[in-house]
Amino acid sequence: MTASPHVESAAGGAPTLRQILLSPGYRRLLLLCLVLGVPIALASYFFVSLQHVLEEWVWKSLPHAAGYDRAPWWWPLPALLLAGLILAPVVTRLPGRGGHVPVEGLGGAPIGPKALPGVAVVALAALPLGVVLGPEAPLMAVGSGLALLAVRALHRTSDASSAALLATAGSTTAISTIFGGPVVAAVMVVEGAGLAGVQLVALLLPCLLASATGAVVFTGFGHWTGLPTGALTLPDVPPNVTPDAGDFLWGVPAAALIALVVAAGRAIGRRTQAAMRRHTAPRTVAAAVAVGVCLTAYALLTGRSPEEAALSGQAVLGELAARPESWSVAALLALIACKGLAWAVCLGALRGGPIFPSILIGAATGIACAGLPGLGTTPGLALGMAAAAAAVTGLPLTSAVLAVLLLGQDAHHQMPLVVTAAVVAFVTAQLVQRRPPGRA
Repeated sequence: MTASPHVESAAGGAPTLRQILLSPGYRRLLLLCLVLGVPIALASYFFVSLQHVLEEWVWKSLPHAAGYDRAPWWWPLPALLLAGLILAPVVTRLPGRGGHVPVEGLGGAPIGPKALPGVAVVALAALPLGVVLGPEAPLMAVGSGLALLAVRALHRTSDASSAALLATAGSTTAISTIFGGPVVAAVMVVEGAGLAGVQLVALLLPCLLASATGAVVFTGFGHWTGLPTGALTLPDVPPNVTPDAGDFLWGVPAAALIALVVAAGRAIGRRTQAAMRRHTAPRTVAAAVAVGVCLTAYALLTGRSPEEAALSGQAVLGELAARPESWSVAALLALIACKGLAWAVCLGALRGGPIFPSILIGAATGIACAGLPGLGTTPGLALGMAAAAAAVTGLPLTSAVLAVLLLGQDAHHQMPLVVTAAVVAFVTAQLVQRRPPGRA
C-alpha cells in the first residue's frame, strides 16, 4: 500500500487539504483504518479484561485462598520480586524491550509486531503483580503493533509516513478502550502531534475514524448493548458544588504543589533510568523489590491493604472519589508518599504507562488539601486529577478533557477550576523540569 497523506501539489509546493483527501492513497488508508477499528478494539477489550482478571486473582482470590480477608502487609514483597524476575529478561533480551521506558512519556517510535510478545508479557504477567504503572502504554503498543501486523498480513507495502499514521491510528483505537471513548484519545493526538492546518487534519481523520469505529464494540449497535469496558471511570463523586473564591485561592497553589510532586517523581525516575543502563537485569529485580518495600511500608503505616498503593490506581481512584471521608489525611499523605515513590522507581526501571498512577496521586493530594479552610472536596478532587495529568503528560488540554469526562455531571461547575489547574500545573512542570518531556 502506498497510502501516504503527503502528496505534492500541482505547483510543487505543500499539498492542500483537498488534494490530500482526493488522493487514492489517502482514501485507501482511511478505508483500512475503518476496517481495522473493530478488530483492534476487540483485541484491546480482551487484553484489558484479561489483565483485570489477573489483578483480581493476585490481589483478592489468592489472599482469600490463603486464609486472609485481604492481601496482608507482606504480600507485595514476593509479588514484586516475581514481577522483577519476569521483567528482567524482557527488558534485556526480547525485541522492543517490553516497550518504552515510562519516564520518557508515551512517545517514541511505533512498536512493531516483533515487540508484541514482550509487551504482552509486561502487561499480563508483570503489571498484575503490583507494578505501579498503568495499562495505557502497553495498550497503545498493542494497537500500533496489530495495525502494522494487519498491513503485513494483507501483503501490502507502505512508506514510512503511512506506517506511522497507521500505527498512530491503531494506538488511538486501543487507548480509547480505557479512556472511555474516542474523544480524549483524539484530543491527545491533536495536542501531542504539535501540528497545525493540513497536516493536523490528515493525521487526525484516520485516528478518529478508527477509534470511533472501534468504540461501537463498547457502545453497542442497534439491539446489541456492547461489551462492558474497564475504562477509567468514577461511578460516584462527592456532592456537586460550585467553586467559590476559596477554591480558586487554594486551588492554584495546590495545582502547583501537585506539579512539583509529579516533577519530583519524574526526576527520581530519570535517575533510576540512568542507573539501569548497567547491570540491567539484576537492577530491574532490585527496583521491583524496592517498589514492593514501598507498598509494604504503606500497609504498615496505615493498617490498610497494600493493594491501595499498588497497580495503576484505577479502582482506588473510584473508591476515593465515592468515599473520601473514609480516608484520613494521614492515610492520604502515606498514599502520596509511598505510591509516589514506588511510581517514581517504576518510571525509570520497569514498563507500563505513567498516567494513571499520577492521576490517583494528584486526586489524593487534592482531597488532602480539601481540609484547608475554603477548599471543598469535589474541587480538590477535580483540580488534583487535572493537575497531575497535565504535569505528567505535558498536555494540558487533554488533561482537562479527561478530568471533565471523569467528573460526569459535576463537570459543568468544576470546568473553570479544572482548566485553571491544568494550566498552572503544566506551566509549573515546564519551569522546574531540566529537559523536555516525551510527547504522548
